[in-house]
Amino acid sequence: MSAEPTAHGGGLARAAALSDASQSPPHDPDDPPRKKQKRNKPTLSCDQCVSRKTKCDRSRPKCLACVKRQSECRYSEVANLIAASAENGARSASKARKHGKNESFSRPVPSHPPPQTEIPRPHYRSTSISSTSSSSYLLSMVPHAKHAPPSVFGINNEHPFSNYWTINGGLAEVIGVLPRKEDADMLTAKYFETVDGVYPMINRRAFYSQYCSFWALPDAERQKFDPTTIALHFVVYAMGTQFIQTQSPSQRAQISEFYVSAAHQSLRVSSYLSRTSIRTIQAMVLMCYFLMNDNHAPDAWAFGGILMRQAYAMGLHRDPDIIAPQATPAEKQQRRKVWQAVMFQDTFLTVLLKLPPSANFSDVSVDSLHDEPLYSPPDNSTPSGRYADDPPTPNSTQDRMSISSIAPNPMAGDVVYIRCMWRLANLVQRTFCEPRALNRPLATSTRAKVALLAQYRQLFDSFPPTLTGGDRATVERTAAANPRLARQNLFLRSNYWHCLGVLQADENEAGGVRCDVRGALEACRHALRAFFDLREFLPVDAGVWWVFQHRAFEEALMISGLLASVGPPGSAAAAATTQSPGLGTAGSGKGASKSRAADADADVDPDALYAPASADVRRMLEILERAGSGAPEMQKTRTEVLRKAYENIGW
Repeated sequence: MSAEPTAHGGGLARAAALSDASQSPPHDPDDPPRKKQKRNKPTLSCDQCVSRKTKCDRSRPKCLACVKRQSECRYSEVANLIAASAENGARSASKARKHGKNESFSRPVPSHPPPQTEIPRPHYRSTSISSTSSSSYLLSMVPHAKHAPPSVFGINNEHPFSNYWTINGGLAEVIGVLPRKEDADMLTAKYFETVDGVYPMINRRAFYSQYCSFWALPDAERQKFDPTTIALHFVVYAMGTQFIQTQSPSQRAQISEFYVSAAHQSLRVSSYLSRTSIRTIQAMVLMCYFLMNDNHAPDAWAFGGILMRQAYAMGLHRDPDIIAPQATPAEKQQRRKVWQAVMFQDTFLTVLLKLPPSANFSDVSVDSLHDEPLYSPPDNSTPSGRYADDPPTPNSTQDRMSISSIAPNPMAGDVVYIRCMWRLANLVQRTFCEPRALNRPLATSTRAKVALLAQYRQLFDSFPPTLTGGDRATVERTAAANPRLARQNLFLRSNYWHCLGVLQADENEAGGVRCDVRGALEACRHALRAFFDLREFLPVDAGVWWVFQHRAFEEALMISGLLASVGPPGSAAAAATTQSPGLGTAGSGKGASKSRAADADADVDPDALYAPASADVRRMLEILERAGSGAPEMQKTRTEVLRKAYENIGW
């Protein structure tokens, strides 16, 4: 099996000609000098011409310059992909013209499109739109980058899905850029190893059934396959590529972005804006997570808006027993899982970006999710290669290929995890996202804050200890024996404690609600511990998941603000903080209420409260600094912001 995923075939046609000569906006003299932005396109010339900085005609097998120099002519893998795809794209267009297909859409395509220019716009420093006006401790300023007004969050304003596709290529052009079968197997296995446990919305056995059916077809039949299924395949390859560590980061990014572009093109071929299906929604959910991991959080937010409307249009927000009473149990189960994935993504992206939630309307009950995974045969009335949304059972040929061993049924623990995350998302959306979307305090009075914390405590205590335990030794053993469960534990803990820290820090002067410094520090430290555990025991995952990284950054930033506000240990403010019972942290497992009451009545050593919190901030800062100069601009800005906040602690 190949260690590095590659692709053979077309789909990247004319990418070499897509060089935009953009004008830079005028520079504000008050702003610090900006570093030159790296080009957002692959190098297509041969290695010799690149190193010698000479013009390359990009001929195969050797360019003219290398022939004259009598030197070895080698191209990068991405350059070979583009060259092969250009050839296939030209061949597909030639066949289309020969058979008179798509004549109404045929028109000359300039080989070098005119450069696109941007209207100069003034730059300004971003201000915080993330914190409620009632609190001075919520210092997020998402995502801590300077930006021009049209760029919503100030990062990566280029189009997220690079367009490598010809006008008449259609699905055949996308099929032409499929990876080799052994690479597809490796990337799919990597997806189910790393991503599926965190967001388990795809029936693995159903996916592998369609996957094996597709790869068993000849090339001509593949071009008739359902494009939404092919889109789902490509985004699975893209997500899997993000977790492959055998390539250079730039090469890994280029290949994964190419795969997600192929997924988007497949959706376009399927007319996904006017027709949707379960597989369309699944592919779009994964594309949003891909965009976040690829430093395109604003694009994920915008694309998620389309996803949410499509989910509503499909009726996923409605109880399947009401809206689809004739559906099979497997269909109902799949609809519930997909809606949970859509709603969960919307809720916690809303938490990070401090924008209004969209998944507010639903009558789907969490308890309606079945304990056992369901699996039913395909709809034989559908055309060849097209499956009903009901998960199919492998046919006799696939049985001989041992699908059961390739894709065993998911553990029952996945359903428990889905229910826990679903209930948490419901509570967070109602008590957290909606008030903050209108810049309102989370609690109108001290009594309301106590009641709200009690709701979070009760919910957390209802979760199984396997998903809430934060003991380092236990997490280490779980990560070694059951990485899937470890990932679920870490993601649930991170989301819960992050929201709780913000709730503890919330203030409302009009209602007499004060920031509980002690409770906020403890909650933020629990949340950071989840990130540190992920980084220690699953380091590849920690380097990929943007949502986890950004939460940890915000938690470290909040701790810095809290420590700076209370002053050094021994000061009057610090003594008041450590001796005040406050509201305490909510939810630390079974029997936590008694220990919280005992802690509230006892004085706390300032060194035991503040020094570890400061050490956690320092550790997070070191993690960001370790990323080096090759990190995205947004991450560099995060590092600068956290460093200044840490210095402001002053003791």
